[in-house]
Amino acid sequence: MAEVKPFRALRFNTEKAGKIDELVCPPYDVISDEQRQEYLSENEHNIIRLELPKGDNPYETASETLKNWIDSEILKRDDKEAVYIYEEEFTAYGQRKKFKGCIVRVKLEEFSKGVVLPHEETLSKAKEDRFNLMKATNCNFSQIYSLYMDSEHKILNRLDRLSTGKPDVELTDNDNVTHRLWVVTDKDEIDAVCKDFADKKLYIADGHHRYETALNFRNYCRENNIKNASADYVMMMLVDMEHEGLVVFPTHRLVRNLENFNAEKAMNDCKEYFDVSVKDNISEIEQTLRTLYEQDKKAFAFYDGGDKWTLLVLKNLDIIHKLLPEKSAATQGLDVTVLHTLVLEKLFGIDAENMAKQINLTYTKYFDEAINSVKSGKAQCAFILNPTRVTEIRDVAAAGEKMPQKSTYFYPKLITGLVMNDLTV
Repeated sequence: MAEVKPFRALRFNTEKAGKIDELVCPPYDVISDEQRQEYLSENEHNIIRLELPKGDNPYETASETLKNWIDSEILKRDDKEAVYIYEEEFTAYGQRKKFKGCIVRVKLEEFSKGVVLPHEETLSKAKEDRFNLMKATNCNFSQIYSLYMDSEHKILNRLDRLSTGKPDVELTDNDNVTHRLWVVTDKDEIDAVCKDFADKKLYIADGHHRYETALNFRNYCRENNIKNASADYVMMMLVDMEHEGLVVFPTHRLVRNLENFNAEKAMNDCKEYFDVSVKDNISEIEQTLRTLYEQDKKAFAFYDGGDKWTLLVLKNLDIIHKLLPEKSAATQGLDVTVLHTLVLEKLFGIDAENMAKQINLTYTKYFDEAINSVKSGKAQCAFILNPTRVTEIRDVAAAGEKMPQKSTYFYPKLITGLVMNDLTV
């Protein structure tokens, strides 16, 4: 099963680089060009310079910058191998929550071996970019976020015990998320943590592109006889799948530029599969869906402007079983499967390729953005969804299947820049 081990991370030397809260940033794929410049304006050593390089030769620039920062001790490698315990504390659904896991090196395995399991489809363009960056820098600047099953919470209990003292690093970001890092160097404790994972499978929560890129990079090194000492491993954050602090946000669907769009006809056609009812107040959408979510109903809100909205509640799953007999029960029962199959594909003609290329479909995790996109005319309509359950993610992955892109949004994202994984050592 999963093979994990400690490593000597590259970390910012704050005596030379500046304050740690000025050096880290969110994942590169949620940062705009304007935000990138803001980070660099605050501190020229922000990790975004390495993680999202720009210019005529961005990857070469990232490589040169990394070397310069190591030579000038902006970045320093830890003296001892360590396991890095990482905690995020945040607010979601009006409650203060937190979750904790460990950052380690994980041996790369093909998905077919069933050790590391994906749950979402990926886009080739993103993988090409990450591959070019890895080739140039030989480094992981951000960690892949993965889950593991541990019904007795043995690993989490151990991590809690090892992180009772003052954290080595602590900061609060602009989204009021507090990040804490403890560096564990005791060899016996490290060995125990690594041994705990020997019978575990890992389920990728966030970072599918980076994992597939790491596999490609490992193969590239082997094929070209490139000696990277740790190319068989990738940096991961591992979190208990049943951690009470885990939060998954829904990702809402926005339909745009669809020819012959007819909302009234679409809702009338939905009556074959859904109980369809018109509601008066869009401010009630989220609570209505939440109630149905708790009842394990497959339900969506359809909004195409004005004050009213339409509630769609699936009558039963029989039609999905008939349309997708080759899929597992786990995949058949997903909200996104129901929406995509019965509405977006069957009624609107937006097929999987169209979705992947985002021709007539875009996504947002923000309810207000979804509603305002319709009000402003950017979108013709929006489908508001409930979040995917963590257990559903596990079951789909265990069945060897993948959800459509943008099926899950784990919140909050892991911050980039606390630890880095140099693959040359």
